[in-house]
Amino acid sequence: MQGMAVPRLTDARKELRRAQITEAAVRCFSRNGLERTSIADITAESGLSTGSIYAHYRNKSELVRASAHSVLAERAEALGEYAASSTPPDPDELLARLIAGIDPIKARVAVQTWGEATNNPAIHGIVVETIDGMRAMVHESVTAWLVKVEHLEPAEAQQHATAIAHRVQSLYLAQLLHTALQSPDEETAP
Repeated sequence: MQGMAVPRLTDARKELRRAQITEAAVRCFSRNGLERTSIADITAESGLSTGSIYAHYRNKSELVRASAHSVLAERAEALGEYAASSTPPDPDELLARLIAGIDPIKARVAVQTWGEATNNPAIHGIVVETIDGMRAMVHESVTAWLVKVEHLEPAEAQQHATAIAHRVQSLYLAQLLHTALQSPDEETAP
């Protein structure tokens, strides 16, 4: 065996593998709940070895954080596009777009994570970080709308955007909860 090179994963391949593991974790968390999901469940769901899972994530808490960051990254991309647009959406349209992007599986994981945050400090930190990040992105999008469409001065727009962004995010989170509480039959009903 001496002299055999061990293949190394490229950075792109590592990111693909991490995404594969995170997606498997989200499916398991949605189906079994955070508490009842084990690394063995995630291993089986991902089709990878336990060693591969642990090569990318030290524990389940890291997987929860990665899952939250994954969902936030999706929202960040969309919100960034809205803010960069020459005519960003008004708050009602922004809320409608955010709601249209809710994935029922990820909504269930989000709500489970919120529940776990009440008694697990590590998960609490993840939830606070995720919600604060989302709030900042919604604020940025609303500020862009106030400046580009409503023609407010940037400082005034920043100030006005705070209350508007808070309402938009609150309504979005309420819809996320509603979606998470729907049964799978209700999700597919017209």
